[in-house]
Formats: sequence, C-alpha cells, structure tokens
Amino acid sequence: MDSSIVWITGASSGIGAALARRMARAGWTVAASARGAEALEALAAEPTAGRILAFPLDVTDLAACRATVARIEGEVGPVATAVLAAGLHTPVEARRFDAAAVRELVEINLMGVVHAVDAVLPGLIERRAGRLAIVSSVAGYRGLPTSAGYGATKAGLINFAESLKFDLDHLGIVTQVVCPGFVRTPLTDRNPFPMPFLMEVDEAAERLYRGLQGNAFEITFPRRFALILKLLGLLPDPLYFALMHRMTGK
Repeated sequence: MDSSIVWITGASSGIGAALARRMARAGWTVAASARGAEALEALAAEPTAGRILAFPLDVTDLAACRATVARIEGEVGPVATAVLAAGLHTPVEARRFDAAAVRELVEINLMGVVHAVDAVLPGLIERRAGRLAIVSSVAGYRGLPTSAGYGATKAGLINFAESLKFDLDHLGIVTQVVCPGFVRTPLTDRNPFPMPFLMEVDEAAERLYRGLQGNAFEITFPRRFALILKLLGLLPDPLYFALMHRMTGK
C-alpha cells in the first residue's frame, strides 16, 4: 500500500486547494476533486514537489463518487488519506427563509461527505488502515446568527464523525473532524460582518496538515477562537442567547 496517496474533495479553492499544494510539496500524490474542472486542471498544472492529479466530481452524485474513487485507486493507487472538504455557505435568515437554500447546503455539505465516505470507506476497511478527515466548522458547535442551514450541516458532520469513530477505531482507521474558524477564502470574502481571528488560507492549510500527522480526533484553528466558542456553548441558554444578541447585533 502506497501511504502517500491522499484524496481531497473541495480542492478547487480555499482550504482544499491550499492543502493540496501543501501536501504535494511534502511529497504526497494528491487526487484533487471538485466540481470546477478548469480550476482543478490549473491547480494540477502548478509546479510542486509532488503530483496533483485532477479528478472532477460533484459530491452530490453518489454514483460519481464511487466511480471517482475506483478510478483513483485504479489509476494512481489505494487512497491512504481522505480529506473531505467540499462545502458551501449560504446565509439563512427567518424573514427570508428558503427551504431550497437549506436543501442545497444539506446536499453539498452533509450528503456530499456521506457520499464520499460511502465511496472511500470500503477500501480503507478492507486494508484496515488509513485516515478519514471530515471538514466541519466551529459553526457546528452551537447555533449562530444566519447559520441555520450551514451550522446545521456542520453540526451534523461533527456527530457523523464522532459516531463513525467508534467502529473505525477497531478497524485501524484514524477518524478526524476538522473545525476551522474564519479563514480567508472566496466564501468568507462575501461575509458582510467582522470576522474575529481571521486566518490566511495557507496558514490554515499548514495547521490542517500538521493535524493530519497526529491522531487527535479534532483539528481546530485558530485555537483561541474555537476555545471561546466552546466556552460560550457551555453557557445556560438564556445567557448564551442574550450574549450572542449583544455581540452580533442580531
């Protein structure tokens, strides 16, 4: 088994693309997937110390996920590490509530990961080795303003990863959940509100890469912001909501 093959979804931009570059420089062979074929090809054409190979994919398509993993393992080799980072953010507000927008978030952020896991997990289990890293968010810790759709999917991913870990621990597979705070990406560039502890994408990719070298279940950055949100999450409900109203103006 070649332990240096990594499959990254959501690799056409943001943390996924930055991680692909970082792991390629470290000598990994990177199978990069995303919907944007042109962006993937541009990424694969960049000069790196390792290889980045483009495998265009829409993660909402289960059959396509299975076919893509089969193609990667047939053409490149067994996937040793899967980093599932495909995701979308759309603000959801009660006064302009749109079920279709929430459904799209669920299909991409949550079911997209489920489909990718369905595709890659049988090989990891058969080999009784490997690493499964699911990219969630600190927005999954507790409800945040305008995050009814996004936060729900990210909370679901945390629970999903926690539940899988019970089985995968006995099968030689490392399970990890990645919970970033605010990272400068094309998605966060559209946010109309202040973003505390905003981190540059290359620094975020470096933190994620370091986390993949260990076996800690949660990889989070920036740590101070994650710790603040976790402490806020421990507050009694009345205090939590009053404080968040005051802090966010919502």
